[in-house]
Amino acid sequence: MHAVVVTVDIESDQAAEEGVKNLRENIAPGVAQSPGFVSGLWLARDEHGHGLSVVIFDNEAAANAGAEMARQTLSSDKTPRGVKLNSLAVREVAARA
Repeated sequence: MHAVVVTVDIESDQAAEEGVKNLRENIAPGVAQSPGFVSGLWLARDEHGHGLSVVIFDNEAAANAGAEMARQTLSSDKTPRGVKLNSLAVREVAARA
């Protein structure tokens, strides 16, 4: 298994609210339909304005495709104003409980 780990910077409470709404209504349901999808977590922003997601896929190729989809989505007009990509990585899952 492989995971796509994404961090974003969220500039304001309004951007956070719009981002959570978009995650619940569009992003999470869409990602769940991706080939190889196993599970996903999208965490609310912390006190520094950083959001984090970890999406697990059953193989590296599916994770790479998921990473590309995330990169495209976060650089498009589908992302709420004030939400900016900070980092994106595909990592092998070492353990899962």
